[in-house]
Amino acid sequence: MPREDHIELDGVIQTAMGGGQYSIMIEGGNTIRARLSGRMKRNHINVMPGDRVRVALSPYDLTHGFITFRG
Repeated sequence: MPREDHIELDGVIQTAMGGGQYSIMIEGGNTIRARLSGRMKRNHINVMPGDRVRVALSPYDLTHGFITFRG
């Protein structure tokens, strides 16, 4: 069941950084840092620069999020 307190945004992965983090350009032109969610790690879903992803952001910190969907 999805969490209701997160903000869902779509974006494109720009670069893969160290430590399993990614730089993502979200709609509107802003860049955030995100990492893979636990479910994506468990199912071995790979993401690469150029992939379109859905990111869940916390309302308290809008600069970091979790990648929840690759599509």
